[in-house]
Amino acid sequence: MIEVQGLRKSFNGVEVLRGIDFTARDGEITGLIGPNGAGKTTTLRMLYTVLRPDGGRALVDGHDASLDRLQVQRRIGVLPDNRGLYPRLTAREHVRYFGRLHGLTGAELEARIDRLVDRLGMADFADRRSKGYSKGQTLKVALARALVHEPANVMLDEPTNGLDIASSRAVRDLIREIRDQGRCVLFSSHIMGEVEALCDRIVVISDGLIVADGNPEELRQATGHGNLEEVFLTAVAQGGTVVGAGGDRA
Repeated sequence: MIEVQGLRKSFNGVEVLRGIDFTARDGEITGLIGPNGAGKTTTLRMLYTVLRPDGGRALVDGHDASLDRLQVQRRIGVLPDNRGLYPRLTAREHVRYFGRLHGLTGAELEARIDRLVDRLGMADFADRRSKGYSKGQTLKVALARALVHEPANVMLDEPTNGLDIASSRAVRDLIREIRDQGRCVLFSSHIMGEVEALCDRIVVISDGLIVADGNPEELRQATGHGNLEEVFLTAVAQGGTVVGAGGDRA
């Protein structure tokens, strides 16, 4: 489970996050959406221990991402906004390297790599060095290395950006499987159809504040719009007003 409690962050005197709170639960897909510059990537970076908050806490399975970084890193798989491959390594070598960092070895590791290569459609480039990979190929490798250790909590920043239709569907199916295994998925996307198809809960962030938090039906009822794109635009336009503040949150 991922919990954000009063999270604040400023850069050069500009407050990017202004005390946000939300929870992404196990067995659910939570979408973190908002306009460009709203604070989505900053929030994710604090959760996966790259940035430290100025205030509040980012918790993964009860462990503080600032104070207990190693414990958090063991519990997460991350697809960051910057995919960052090593150009001299093949796709398999990338995934193998990350698996070993998480203590996997031998036949178990190789079987996991084979499954991910097959599931993500990487067979035709899996043994080729990553220099010159397309945007979609790079994303698939970054996703595979995030999932090889089967983390309890998965954070995905734009997980289908650059993929073709078939690959996007495969990734969405994989995200649903992770959810159905009882794991926690937190992802960011600008594709509202994808958000609607995947999310059990939606958190909308705008100007460093949470302006909507609830399941899709709660947010539709709260805004009076059936279309999630209109729900999103309404929530952002209302600024600091929290719409559909989580309904059944317990």
